[in-house]
Amino acid sequence: MNSDLTLAPQPDRGPIFVKTRPVRTGDINAAKALRLDGVARYLQDIATDNIEAIEAVDTHPFWIVRRTVIDVIRPAIWPEYLTMTRWCSAFSTRWANMRVRFDGSNGALIETEGFWIHISAESGMPTRMSDDFMKPLEESTDEHRLKWKRVIADNAPDAEAPGVIDTPFTLRVTDIDPFDHVNNAVYWQAVEEVISTRTALRSTPHRAVIEYLSPLVAGDDVVLRSHVEGSRLTVWFLVGDALRAVAQVSAL
Repeated sequence: MNSDLTLAPQPDRGPIFVKTRPVRTGDINAAKALRLDGVARYLQDIATDNIEAIEAVDTHPFWIVRRTVIDVIRPAIWPEYLTMTRWCSAFSTRWANMRVRFDGSNGALIETEGFWIHISAESGMPTRMSDDFMKPLEESTDEHRLKWKRVIADNAPDAEAPGVIDTPFTLRVTDIDPFDHVNNAVYWQAVEEVISTRTALRSTPHRAVIEYLSPLVAGDDVVLRSHVEGSRLTVWFLVGDALRAVAQVSAL
């Protein structure tokens, strides 16, 4: 369950990366609120900016996200400027939990955490970060043995189960990234599709979590299997019987 995740507070030591940007109109919904896929894109942008700022583009250019947590405490409403603060909350030799806090000029507050895996440019596999890269991370957190563990353990129910809805989700050419995978922000677009008719789920502070289990690739026939239980929506990303990702949105 995603309630097992506790987001670490900002430390009083170690490197902190800060970036300010406006909320863009291409990232908002009809109520002018920043969408989840917009948050995901901003997280990708600040990660890239962070790598450039520490001059690690040549040595650590490729990363993939295994899990993203987004706590929308007060939504960002256009027009609003966001101050994004990024730091490491835990790491191991091949991956790290990176926290990003969004503070809006009009009072928005969004807390996030991403499980980022360092990928080899040659093999495309998880690979060890250099000692020089890890040294600043050690200053931010005492957790140096981060392990991967699914927090959304629910497997997809049968399509015929009560309350279950299947929705096709068509992939587009523009959804594919340089690894020939579907960009992680696109998964959030799918969640937005499912949640669009269930506005009560995010009318109060809420948590959205997605775990990427196996990549979606060009040509996949994706079905979104969804189910609402109380104040929690779960969305399973299926290709045939294979579970590729799972997301949950629930009240905080």
